[in-house]
Amino acid sequence: MTFMDSISACFSKYVAFSGRAQRSEFWWFVLFLIVGQMIAGAADSSIFGSNVVMLGGMEFSYNAGYFGNIFALVTFLPAWAVEVRRLHDIGKSGWWILLWVIPLIGFIILLIWLIGKGTDGDNDYGADPLA
Repeated sequence: MTFMDSISACFSKYVAFSGRAQRSEFWWFVLFLIVGQMIAGAADSSIFGSNVVMLGGMEFSYNAGYFGNIFALVTFLPAWAVEVRRLHDIGKSGWWILLWVIPLIGFIILLIWLIGKGTDGDNDYGADPLA
């Protein structure tokens, strides 16, 4: 699956939490999310400037994030849905996505699972997307 195919598939399955998503569909969409947030952040910084906050004697810069927030709202459900479908591809329930709430350990476990190869052939969640 190509970059554009992945974006098209994820937006056409905007809230489709059933079925399976192959690795390339998921990771190309993750790349799209990262690049999109970078572009939105750059647009926010150039248009609205950045703000500086003092926390514990340290300066932290952030921008207003209007475009970044809009981008995040538009892509939240497709990103969530493709991650659930990716978990389905490795034979896991979509409820395992809740591991994100466990700091660090949940991230590591999910990252290992999301990187891994999907199950060959059909599983409980549908046909093999590579078949």
